Amino acid sequence: MSDTTNQPSTATKLVAEALGTFLLVFGSIGAALFASDFGTGANGSSLGIGFVGVSLAFGLTLLAGIYTWGPISGGHFNPAVTLGLAAAGRFKWKEAPAYIIAQIVGGALGTTLIVLIGIFHPDGWLTNAQDSGFASNGFGDASPGGFGLGAAIIAEVLFTAVFLLVILGVTHPQRGTAGFAGLAIGLTLTFIHLASIPIDNTSVNPARSIATAIYGGGEALAQLWVFLLFPLVGAVLAGFLHRALFEPRGVMPAQATARVK
Repeated sequence: MSDTTNQPSTATKLVAEALGTFLLVFGSIGAALFASDFGTGANGSSLGIGFVGVSLAFGLTLLAGIYTWGPISGGHFNPAVTLGLAAAGRFKWKEAPAYIIAQIVGGALGTTLIVLIGIFHPDGWLTNAQDSGFASNGFGDASPGGFGLGAAIIAEVLFTAVFLLVILGVTHPQRGTAGFAGLAIGLTLTFIHLASIPIDNTSVNPARSIATAIYGGGEALAQLWVFLLFPLVGAVLAGFLHRALFEPRGVMPAQATARVK
């Protein structure tokens, strides 16, 4: 019989999921809005962090969240990860709705605090940020590179599937990389952003997309469905694919989440 005396409660897990998603959104979207394009210095060099800096912000905040709260909740911080793990047999389907709600709340809190900071800028920073979409995901005119709906759909399905396959591989209870899992997952999210920010500003995380769209204006909200639906499609497909290809028939790890030990 397994010892459950030291297992975190459901409430504790949900708080951990909310905090991890908050950290991911607040840190990475804050970097995108405050620091990605900060003008030039006295010698004409750029002071902004650009796509590379924003990509690193996503990877580093996820890495920090995984090592901080992963041992408590499994460190999903993303509805797509939660459903992908459930599809792979690593997480209970019945627990997914509560996790997803906690993630959405944490992400929304992250962008709300960015808004509160922006209110105190004297030169209309917040208005400009919202007029430019508030780092929301988008296609067509809302795409950084002008890519259309089809490109956004393919990118979200493909990159989310790759993300889940990495997570499922490095967190496998028998074959995983244990303490290095968080590093592999964070670096994977970094390269995903490096490749796909120009396409649709990179979602692969519906909670992140909701968090920015609620402040991004009408176009961001109108296009949000793409960044809710297709990351989930990619994640679930990856979960079922991993289960079919890499798990022995009838021998599934007992509800192992994306836990870093």
